Amino acid sequence: MLTQLLKLKLVLNRIPRLSAAHSMLLWAALVGAIGALATIVFREVLRLLQLLLLGHAGSFVEIAQSLSWQARLSLPAAGGIVAGFFLLASARFSSNANSDYMEAIAIDDGRVPVKSSLLRSLSSLCTIASGGSIGREGSMVQLAALCASLTGRITRFQPARLKLLVACGAAAGITAAYNAPIASAFFVTEIVLGAIVVDSFAPVLVAAVIANIVMRELPGYRPAYEVPAFPPIAVQEVVLFVVLGALAGILAPQFLRLLQVSKRSFVKLNLPLPARLGVGGLAVGIISVWVPQVWGNGYSVVNSLLHQPWMWSTVLMVLVCKIIATASTTGSGAVGGVFTPTLFVGAAVGCLFGQGVGALWPQFASAPFAYAIVGMGAFLAAATSAPLMAILMIFEMTLSYQVMLPLMLACVVSYSVVRVFGGASMYEITIKRNREEQTRLKLRGTQMRELIQPTDTVLPLAANLNDLAKMFLQHPVKYIYIVDEHHCYRGVVALQDMAALLADEEANKSKRAADIMRRDFLRIITPDMSLSAAFQQFLAHQGERLPAIQSMETPVFLGTVFKTSLLEAFFQLSQMDSAH
Repeated sequence: MLTQLLKLKLVLNRIPRLSAAHSMLLWAALVGAIGALATIVFREVLRLLQLLLLGHAGSFVEIAQSLSWQARLSLPAAGGIVAGFFLLASARFSSNANSDYMEAIAIDDGRVPVKSSLLRSLSSLCTIASGGSIGREGSMVQLAALCASLTGRITRFQPARLKLLVACGAAAGITAAYNAPIASAFFVTEIVLGAIVVDSFAPVLVAAVIANIVMRELPGYRPAYEVPAFPPIAVQEVVLFVVLGALAGILAPQFLRLLQVSKRSFVKLNLPLPARLGVGGLAVGIISVWVPQVWGNGYSVVNSLLHQPWMWSTVLMVLVCKIIATASTTGSGAVGGVFTPTLFVGAAVGCLFGQGVGALWPQFASAPFAYAIVGMGAFLAAATSAPLMAILMIFEMTLSYQVMLPLMLACVVSYSVVRVFGGASMYEITIKRNREEQTRLKLRGTQMRELIQPTDTVLPLAANLNDLAKMFLQHPVKYIYIVDEHHCYRGVVALQDMAALLADEEANKSKRAADIMRRDFLRIITPDMSLSAAFQQFLAHQGERLPAIQSMETPVFLGTVFKTSLLEAFFQLSQMDSAH
């Protein structure tokens, strides 16, 4: 395999007029196919584990319903314990056991850890196969990204191109999981890469399309969700979808906060990792004794909500139990994704909303499944802070233009509500990037008033040599700032000038600060001065600090600005700019 990849790279390099951008498209196509095959391997291994542990493969909900209550109770707990041991093993091979493809692309150099990723995938398989309430898409995408990273490392890609190749692998994995190539490409560029740029978007899209083609050509292909035809929407009903979007924007951050609270609560238990995952699995098992629908990622339940009528009380009960089960699984530290469980929560919330408005305004409201479809998109947009990706994903699932108007409105409204109220995001990389962007904008707008510090090295015009000498002895400075009776800045007394005066103290004892100060010391700072302007002032000054005054017209002395403070802010801004 190594020799074949190296030969392929040599062939591509020899093709005339094939630029780096063009060759990247070919590598993206290769990685797209490899990523799709990696996800198929994961699914097949999962199917074999189902056969081994449960006797047959298929829907986890159907399997759970066929088991005895004792099996429902014990299997998730046992699976969690085994998964915990795999996680312990993965931590030994990586300094950062939580390192994943997102960090490899956005923060690191594109090198996805091999042993750690494989062991974490095995841990995820154990959790999923035993009924854990978590998505399988996380590990599938991780494996696809790992294959892309290995391909780039074997062929000795430079870090920038390697990171892009890993992004292509991630897009292939998402496409293989959801059969939505366009949405997958936008997911990777919008969330992971952080910006939709043609140079990076084109290879990612190629990888996603090739992955989708490979999945369609292989036996056993089926859409992620079999969505019924979306009904025509009356004009007045559009308002209801806007309300649904606002509701999703309020509830999605609360769902994510609950997951974070669960993680902190499990950490406080101070249990070994296997025991912690076992407790999380036990919680799922207890709930599944009465509500077997909590097993798995919620995929089969969503399909049922879209095609079959449900009592509102049943939907509400399953929704609450599923949220608790998901919080228990993810909170315990299990490896997996919450993308599919988020779609489940959105579908259930939308279905309940549709049933409610149908009871109040039956003449206007569409069937509940229509609100479930839009609820999936709105909840996903709010949870991921990626409305464009959410819109495209639901559109690719339905292939209906009629869904676009209510879907776009609901997704934009839910995203706007989250932005206004500062809600959480599903992905830590999004949170970090938003935080850095806010810091960068703040630094760009930083004025010197934020860096001005008070100082004691100030004396009046009437200060004598003795006052000046004491001040220099008390403070290791080169200059003492002189102010008048109105505290307006007039100049400085330099330490080197004092040395000559003190040599003949008797002759100069009548001199005052006003007599010996330097009035041409014009390197000064004003509160409204920008970082760059202040930096230019320091470039022409050898000292560590400069005086700050209110303005050139009103030179009231305010304090000093230290060079180190300015350089720290300037360096931080430069580092952020170079990283982006």
